[in-house]
Amino acid sequence: MHFQAETNLQIVCTATFTSEVVEDYLSFWLKKLDLHGQIKFAPYNQIFQQLLDSQSLLRKNREGVNVILIRFEDWQKQQANSHETSEDTLKQSIEEFLLAVSTTVQDSSIPHLICICPASPQVGLDSNRVQLFQNMEAKLVSVFKNTSGIYLITSLELTATYPVTDYYDSYGEENGHIPYTSAFFCALGTILARKIRALKSTPYKVIVLDCDNTLWKGVCGEDGAFGVQIERPFQTLQKFIIAQQKTGKLICLCSKNAVEDVFAVFEKNQDMILQRHHLVSWRINWQSKSENLKSLASELKLGLDSFIFIDDNPVECAEVRANCPEVVTLQIPENYHEIPQFLEHLWVFDQVKVTQEDQKRTELYQQNIQRNYLRQNSLSFTDFIVGLGLEIEILEMEPEDIPRISQLTQRTNQFNLTTIRRSEAEIKQLCNGNLECRVVKVKDRFGDYGLVGLLLFLCDAQKLVVDTFLLSCRVLGRGVEHKMLAFLGNIAQNNGLIRVEITYLPTKKNQPALDFLSSIGEQFKQEREFGWLFQFPSEMAANLTFNPSQTQTVSTKFHEKPTELKKELKNQTKVSLTGIFYEQIANQLYSPELILKEILSQQRRQRPQLETDFVLPSTFLEETIAGIFSEVLNIDRVGIHDNFFELGGDSLSATQLISRLRDVFLIEWSLSLLFEMPTVASLSRSFTVLQPKILDNLLFSTESENREDLYEYEEGTL
Repeated sequence: MHFQAETNLQIVCTATFTSEVVEDYLSFWLKKLDLHGQIKFAPYNQIFQQLLDSQSLLRKNREGVNVILIRFEDWQKQQANSHETSEDTLKQSIEEFLLAVSTTVQDSSIPHLICICPASPQVGLDSNRVQLFQNMEAKLVSVFKNTSGIYLITSLELTATYPVTDYYDSYGEENGHIPYTSAFFCALGTILARKIRALKSTPYKVIVLDCDNTLWKGVCGEDGAFGVQIERPFQTLQKFIIAQQKTGKLICLCSKNAVEDVFAVFEKNQDMILQRHHLVSWRINWQSKSENLKSLASELKLGLDSFIFIDDNPVECAEVRANCPEVVTLQIPENYHEIPQFLEHLWVFDQVKVTQEDQKRTELYQQNIQRNYLRQNSLSFTDFIVGLGLEIEILEMEPEDIPRISQLTQRTNQFNLTTIRRSEAEIKQLCNGNLECRVVKVKDRFGDYGLVGLLLFLCDAQKLVVDTFLLSCRVLGRGVEHKMLAFLGNIAQNNGLIRVEITYLPTKKNQPALDFLSSIGEQFKQEREFGWLFQFPSEMAANLTFNPSQTQTVSTKFHEKPTELKKELKNQTKVSLTGIFYEQIANQLYSPELILKEILSQQRRQRPQLETDFVLPSTFLEETIAGIFSEVLNIDRVGIHDNFFELGGDSLSATQLISRLRDVFLIEWSLSLLFEMPTVASLSRSFTVLQPKILDNLLFSTESENREDLYEYEEGTL
């Protein structure tokens, strides 16, 4: 699913309230996403201790994600004998939190996911508190917007994406500081998993769209430019695609049509929102869509595993899945009115941060098409290079370069000597340590390529050791890589060092990097256990120049061993199902209620072996209580004499059970009752004194077909 390899993902969660309930829902999604690891919870309400103590769970986490859950009203409670107002208390807590977080992220190489959770309904009755909370949240948004390693989920994003009407649990709040219902914790676990997936995956680069019945309703070749209908759901899709283009996705078309018919709709139909200038390329013909996708990949010089293909036709989707399994293929809903909801819950498009480079990517690729025209019309490759007027700068890193540098380490595959992926925080730590960092910027007569290369290195007593040497494929084979190595050679010479050492670690895609190193110094190559070590004399490296007339085309294919090919073929089916997986989430698991139902169906465990014999409930009251036992403990069946705690209950689930019983029967029951009477039968007997009120409540809230059972209970059949 485009995930970075991580063998031991660890999620550490700290909160201002009791948050352990979220574990089941977060675990469900991690398993579904095939993200392996463990979830740990810091002690109750110790966010500041976790941020400031170097030995805390959160500070010692080096292998995953730290999650911080905040409810502002938990910070607003006045301390005893405090002269401060609740508003002052909250503002001071926010300032202290910002300071603690900034201290923590400087020493951490992993992302921190902060979620602002909704306030209790009582807060909504006080307009001043509502405004205060909004102001504090806006402050966090402003501060964290450009902070490396911090990703904020606002309360609005959470409640808008996964709305839960009955989110507050007053009993849980009072007795265990568990302020939310199971449905809300499910929503919280889902959005956390969704963000973690985005943090731990590489964004896709290209979106390829069908046209008829995808961008509009109808067939442009038959209905004409004005005959196709672009109703609101299709406009929503087009707005969504434009938003994706602004985050760096390249937009292409792939349609079985005549070119003039498709672009007549773009140019003449006033309801079109997506415009031709949003597109990078297209394949509008009668060939198979899988062949057209391969052609687009070749033109854009990107792997098919960077592509998302969207079509309405199940036959076309099946053809692409069969012949281009690396592509994420998505079939939009047959009922086009469901398109907006479908798009909102397509996790595959989630991207946690957008760089300046992302925002201008379409323009960069459009410029590259002009370069390709120049190359086709040049008499030789040398003429082409001369005609480009290439300008190369190798500069010291600036703080604003860090997001793009991290992105390069995540995305660059072909000319990347080690393909070590690094977060923004890791880049900052490395460059603040022993490593020197240089960035490479390139432009030519057609435009600015932007920041396209990275060098990380250190100098010791005799040699310059290269940690990272990578270059975007957009400028590969044009002499930029030669200039980078020559730069390293000059640094080595200026420091009196005798050689430049570069380690190459092979992957399925970085053969071009090995080709380059071998072409300039095969004699300096030494085999190592996991790759090769190149030891270039500093003088030789410093004098390296680029001669276009002697440059051979760089191979972009890695000659895999037979065992590797077999493994790749074995994984193709799994890869081709990625689109179906995301479709299922968008179509079937888009609300907390549906997700809860799915979790219960998949994770319900069998009743453990107890010394007590299993006895079925015999009355409606017993069935209702047993059902709540089963729901809270996630057990397939509960006997009336089964002890709640022997079934696996604990103090946390006991609080949830009493809360659910109070919701169903609308009667104030205490937690101590369960410790005294921990079985369905004993609870049922204890309720006889409350029988009239229970019956009234149940008769009022229960479906009519169940009321006959209630009358039997009223007559004494307990």
